[in-house]
Amino acid sequence: MRRYPLKAPLWEDKDARPFHAECRPDPDEDDPGHVACTPEPYESPLAWDAVDNTIFRPFARIWAVDPGGEAVNVNAFDEVPNSTWFENRMLQAALSAGDVTRGSCKEAALSDEGAADGSWLIDQGKPHGATAGFRVTVPERGRFLFKVDAADVAQRSNAASVIGSRLYHAVGFHTPCETIVELRSRVLKLKPGLTSADNTGVERPFDRAALEKVLTKAQRSGDRVRLEASEWLSGFTLGPFHYAGVRDDDPNDVVPHEDRRELRGARLLAAWINHFDSREQNTMATWVAMPGRPKDSSPGYIKHYYLDFSDSFGSEWEWDGISRRLGHSYYLDFGHVAGDFITLGTIERPWDRARRRPPFGYFRSVDFDPETWRPGYPNPAFSRMTERDGAWMARILARFTPEHVRALVRLGRLNDPKDAEYLERVLIERHRRILRRYLGRLSPLASARVQGGELCATDVARQSGVWSSSSFAYRATLTRPGRGALSSAVRALPDGRVCMALQHDPALASKPADSEQRYMIVAVWNGKAPGPLAAHLYDLGPERGFALVALVRPEG
Repeated sequence: MRRYPLKAPLWEDKDARPFHAECRPDPDEDDPGHVACTPEPYESPLAWDAVDNTIFRPFARIWAVDPGGEAVNVNAFDEVPNSTWFENRMLQAALSAGDVTRGSCKEAALSDEGAADGSWLIDQGKPHGATAGFRVTVPERGRFLFKVDAADVAQRSNAASVIGSRLYHAVGFHTPCETIVELRSRVLKLKPGLTSADNTGVERPFDRAALEKVLTKAQRSGDRVRLEASEWLSGFTLGPFHYAGVRDDDPNDVVPHEDRRELRGARLLAAWINHFDSREQNTMATWVAMPGRPKDSSPGYIKHYYLDFSDSFGSEWEWDGISRRLGHSYYLDFGHVAGDFITLGTIERPWDRARRRPPFGYFRSVDFDPETWRPGYPNPAFSRMTERDGAWMARILARFTPEHVRALVRLGRLNDPKDAEYLERVLIERHRRILRRYLGRLSPLASARVQGGELCATDVARQSGVWSSSSFAYRATLTRPGRGALSSAVRALPDGRVCMALQHDPALASKPADSEQRYMIVAVWNGKAPGPLAAHLYDLGPERGFALVALVRPEG
């Protein structure tokens, strides 16, 4: 039996420790001699990332000594500590519908009411991506990236961006504030000499004619155009983060990204909304300088964000054959190609049964299997997700209720009530399928704590209602060193909590606090998962109570 030390688990990663980055020339129009003291920005090559993760990386792993294994950044409670990557927002306290729909937005939704013509300055064209856009400085609100989706996809795309950003933020990831805004184009004014570049890097003038051409594609309501506004990230942008390896210029970055549980577990969150475009180009690392200092000065630290969820909820390609496969198969899926070759294409695939439902394309719950879900091309962290990583994410997703989903769908501002009803229904069913798959193999008991002489935990599987209450049958054992396991009574409360009474052993009064004799393990089964939640504690006597030091989930 492994004995954990008498100390609190790690809840705060120290990866926000300020450090000095090497200075380098970074001239601009206003200051040709400007120097930036930040890590080197990274420009992610779209085509290379796809080829590398589809062909070269999988091939290299065949020959590499790379056994995989469990995630590295996990504490003694089987949880992920807070860091520049992730914050435990749903772990201890339930978030209200208002908390979830607020997301990372600190102010009311953006509006041009009362704004004078030409008062919102466009100071930069959107540099990359399939969606046209531009950066706007809004008086007293700051900078926003406005994205313009074509009228025929704007409803789905805008809803996906806003809802996706709120879901990722509630789970614990860092995301920008995404809102939908309907504005009068005359409030916009262009900074002279602007250019914009497409995904190929070709730059073109971004003048009034180019702006009007972009806006003609947008959805309109009277004299207003519907746009998506993404609040500009604070700090100095360094470009996307990798899903594998570490940054050589960040001394705080010591855990290989493919071995971070939050990046692995994000696969289930992406599967829920079919965020197949979950590649490194839709992430961002920013340099956070010390308060009161220029944003590109040292010391500072790096913070990590998820961006752009607009391809979720059934984005479609011009080629229907690819659109049908999104979420079921990689763009180039060697496993499926080989299977079709061997069977002469006689296997019926999920995309063969797919039915299109505008404006959500092929986004549906029928044939959704969270275990086999795939992004557009292999993601190094997703590919290494283990059962434990998936169960961890499922315990977080179980905190989302149908009320949360309904509130989020309303935030998407879909014009047709039938579209809102459809999206709500599909999200709830896909959520249920994720929970049924990943809460049934490892113990779903979570948020364990000692209170009032009892050990209590929340069974998120019962609380979420994915199985009937009659499916659960609780039992517990208590084991002390040198003694056999004793059965312990379990109280199952209506709100999903389960509690076991703990008794102090008076014979331990003279023993040191960290004595092995004070060690005890309470194992609780819920009758659904084959293995228990094993809570490791120290009996510190009536005055100091019981110290919970570890939570373990054996497989059987």
